[in-house]
Amino acid sequence: MTFSYLERKLQKAEVKQAVLYLFCNFISLMLITAYSAMMFSPTVLNIFPEGGDSLKQMYAIFVLALVGCIVFTVYASTLFFRKKSRQLGILMALGASRRRLAPGLFTQVLLLSGASSFAGILAGIPLVIVLWELFRTFLVDSAEMELILDFRFLFLSGAMFLVVTAFACILAFVYLRRTNIMDVVQEEHKNEPVKELGRWCGPAGILLLAGGAVLGYYSGSIYMTLFKKYPPAWINAAYLPVFIGLYMIMLHTVVHGWTSRRKHPYKNIIARSMMKFQGKQTVNSLLVSTVLIAGGCFAVFYIPVLSASSLSEANGRLYDYGFHYRADQVLPDQKEITDLADSYGLAPADWKECAYITLGMDGQMRIEEEDGSFHDEYREMLTESRLISESAYNAVTGQDADVPAGSFCSITNEEETGTYWVSSSDSVFTNPLTHKTLSAEFADYLHFSMLADQMGWYVLDDADYRILSQGLTPYWSGKLVFFNMAGNDDYQFARELYHRIIKSFRKDCLTSVYYDRIGEMDAKKRGAKDSYRALEANDMSHLSPDAPDFRMYWMYMPKFRILSANDFLQTFAVFLMTFLFICIICLTAAMVIGYTRCQTIAINNRYVFDDLKRLGASPAFLLKELRQQCGNVFKLPALIGMTAMSFLYGMILFANDGRFSRTEVEGFLLCLGIILILAGLFYGVYTHTLCRISRQLGIRG
Repeated sequence: MTFSYLERKLQKAEVKQAVLYLFCNFISLMLITAYSAMMFSPTVLNIFPEGGDSLKQMYAIFVLALVGCIVFTVYASTLFFRKKSRQLGILMALGASRRRLAPGLFTQVLLLSGASSFAGILAGIPLVIVLWELFRTFLVDSAEMELILDFRFLFLSGAMFLVVTAFACILAFVYLRRTNIMDVVQEEHKNEPVKELGRWCGPAGILLLAGGAVLGYYSGSIYMTLFKKYPPAWINAAYLPVFIGLYMIMLHTVVHGWTSRRKHPYKNIIARSMMKFQGKQTVNSLLVSTVLIAGGCFAVFYIPVLSASSLSEANGRLYDYGFHYRADQVLPDQKEITDLADSYGLAPADWKECAYITLGMDGQMRIEEEDGSFHDEYREMLTESRLISESAYNAVTGQDADVPAGSFCSITNEEETGTYWVSSSDSVFTNPLTHKTLSAEFADYLHFSMLADQMGWYVLDDADYRILSQGLTPYWSGKLVFFNMAGNDDYQFARELYHRIIKSFRKDCLTSVYYDRIGEMDAKKRGAKDSYRALEANDMSHLSPDAPDFRMYWMYMPKFRILSANDFLQTFAVFLMTFLFICIICLTAAMVIGYTRCQTIAINNRYVFDDLKRLGASPAFLLKELRQQCGNVFKLPALIGMTAMSFLYGMILFANDGRFSRTEVEGFLLCLGIILILAGLFYGVYTHTLCRISRQLGIRG
């Protein structure tokens, strides 16, 4: 009998732990590869606004998923080597030197790590393609939804592969360096209890979790206020108390639990003891699962909140149709639109038209320095503002607004959730041609959702409006058109009218909402040609009228109720599918970690259950103890992750404008409904895992 033969025999004995290690590496690399492939895809990056909150959220959740998967694989490799130590100890006891064992050990480690990681990377590419194509098949399909892969994402997958393999090799080296053979042999039976803190650590962890979330959210604003600089990346360290608080909550759960045991001190003592004796493993796995579940919930919450706000806004409009255009453009008039509607058996009603003017508006211009600092400079002609007269506004809306002379009102929606697009302080309006100015006081907000957008609409007293509009050319004025449809509407009519309107505009009007003529005039006057985006940079004429970018950012985008409702998924498809994909990745990783942890319970504690059987424990008792163990692995991360993210998301919604709007409440209630669905999904995985492990342990309940 040779050492090589003994090594092969011992390796067969540890095949279950090797398979578990392979599975963990494979899943981690597959999920990270799929996530990074989606994150680097031009399909996603071309839709997400550069530097926008959506892109930052995607990157933040990726970091959470990456850290979680790395910790997960490190944990799996640690378990593998704890089992591997028995084989090494036996061979050492038989006289094998470390130099003799090293080649075989490192060969096995490199083979297992390399094969599973490479397979995971290869599997991640079809995973992202299959999931994306399923989205296109069952949800929405468009030319913009075609997934394009940028294979630079393989650099991230390769980096994670190197980290995983390097850590496995380091562990192999550490175990080979051990000198006490009995310690090596008994390594798998060693417990890893955590340091016990007082019962104060649980409540303190909750306070740290809540306080860290608030501190992290407002730290950027505080930094900008104090130092007049944009916050650096390290400011995100303000979220660190969140993770410390999570760890303390998990520690309290493992060591003390959350229920008093004074009356029944021995209740569930076996399950509690197993958790406590393997405290480090338990706390780490619970912490990683909680972070992943929180990240998945944060991603999926984006969908109902966006859907609720967009669809509610469309359904709450006063008119079925509304559009505006510059006065030097020739668009379909009332007769042409009526004739088109008649061909579809429709009849427009409640036709309203009114003129508007575009003036310069003052404000504070933020000047950025090379070192990241900034300061504000007052500009009398800073940005465009669009104004209509008091009488025109009342005629269109049916309201009875009274704007005092020398004042102005800002138009927002009924819930006043879009007030950051308009001014709420005294302002100066300037005619860009005659340079006639009006210093106006802010009077109040007026509510008309069809003019509540990021372009900024205002209402002036009729006399002030007439004075400021004198001398304006058609280039600086325009017309607003609104009408309803008597009876039922028709999607095909709305779509044809939409395309006719676009074809009627000249190319210089096919610009994004960010193009500001007044701002460009001010920049050229000061010789700062790059201070504002030029017309060419905001040109949208190359985009399809049905492209999401065009519909979301075109300056003159019409508001057709039936078009907005029916094409919502098409317009926001990439946004919604990206965050749904992120949710699937994070929650899948959390479920796999839970399943793996439960498998570890079965492997490491099999002798405990065998001893209990010999002592006469009934199958029902053993199943109850097993259910208690596995239940904590799934229940605690799901409960804490979902609750914490619900609190954080609710705080974000409240912080946007200092209150909860009706649509925000509706969206948040939908989020809570999704949490119930996810909880049911986790319960199903827990039940399946429990059945498998009970069969492995020979427990029949």
